[in-house]
Amino acid sequence: MPISKLDLIQKQAGINLPLSANIKLLSTPYSMYGKTLSNRLVVQPMEGCDGTFDGEPDTLTYRRYKRFSNGGAAIIWFEATAIVNEGRANPRQLYINENTLDDFSRIVSEIKENSLHENGFEPLLICQLTHSGRYSKPFGTPLYQIAYNNPIFEKEKPIDKSRIVSDDYLMALEEKFGYAASLCEKAGFDGVDIKCCHRYLLCELLSAYEREGLYGGSFENRVRLYKNAIESALANTSNNFLTTSRLNIYDGFPYPYGFGVKKDGSITPDMTEPKRLVSLLYNDLGIKLINITMGNPYVNPHVNRPFDKGPYTAPEHPLCGVSRMMDLTKKVRSDREGLTVIASGFSYLRENSVYLASGAIESGVCEFAGFGREAFAYPNFAKDILNKGFMEKSRCCITCGKCSELMREGAVSGCPVKDSDVYMPIYKDKVMRNA
Repeated sequence: MPISKLDLIQKQAGINLPLSANIKLLSTPYSMYGKTLSNRLVVQPMEGCDGTFDGEPDTLTYRRYKRFSNGGAAIIWFEATAIVNEGRANPRQLYINENTLDDFSRIVSEIKENSLHENGFEPLLICQLTHSGRYSKPFGTPLYQIAYNNPIFEKEKPIDKSRIVSDDYLMALEEKFGYAASLCEKAGFDGVDIKCCHRYLLCELLSAYEREGLYGGSFENRVRLYKNAIESALANTSNNFLTTSRLNIYDGFPYPYGFGVKKDGSITPDMTEPKRLVSLLYNDLGIKLINITMGNPYVNPHVNRPFDKGPYTAPEHPLCGVSRMMDLTKKVRSDREGLTVIASGFSYLRENSVYLASGAIESGVCEFAGFGREAFAYPNFAKDILNKGFMEKSRCCITCGKCSELMREGAVSGCPVKDSDVYMPIYKDKVMRNA
């Protein structure tokens, strides 16, 4: 689709996306932290829920990362990896600890060796460290660990207040993030992401306005665990090891249940606190790379992954969600010289996402374009962009949400449409049969 047609669609939707035909920008090298990256494309952390019950990478995990590392992206943001067993989102979520360290070392080595062989370089490999909070299901059933009760999520079935995690528990997690970061460095990762997005535990604390104690109420309290976890990661790793974060800057829920919104009961974005938080990361903690996202994939997925077909009828045109991603990402960085930003939300445009990725970089939204569900469907997207100058329409993600449906059903996750030999039989068994 030419940019002129995209412009027409934008006008019909009442938005203005930063588009550019200067696709060569995506193959421009970029230097940071003493490394020179060969392009501006990122595989975002896409969890496959396909590890062993002990938390080690399993057969499908190795297969997935071989496909990702073949694909040519300069950065591979390794999926959500638990720091404690009780914080795993499912029984097969990866879990780094002293017993699984050798297995993590093996998959890291294979990713780097495969990319070097296929693409001529090793990717920057970041491990996302997480505690799943209210979404913890280490044994397949909910093991709620919430920052506070949230009627938007819990509705007519409020979670018992005994499941609100204590200040003592949260304080103990600070050291555990640091220990997990040290293991990631031993495994050969280039850095860690202290995950603070999509309403998992650290992200939920950002909106704990009505929580009492050390981790709720004031801005300083609500960011306490996040800040201290980052400081612990920095203290437990070497100067050559990168500490970063994937951060929600807008939740899309009304105050007092959402971060980055006005306090008038609406879901109108207010970037005052997100900008303050980015300033804290950048100025106080020295974090120079931030991966920005929004929303919640379980409750309002149209915010962070706009769709044509999903679990409900979205309240806006999908391009409005894409536009919000671009606009708020640009606002929150506030021209901080030296801050490197990875933006999200490109996959909805399918083969036209190359124009948005180029335009986002050209207009100062970000330095890198991150692709999530697109990598499930089309793991070689980066290689085609860099070598051919375009993405093949027939291979692109169609934003149908089936990868998310698999995850919600507790199955291993992938693309049943474009990787059908492996994942369509699983989809038919776990999703269609249950429906």
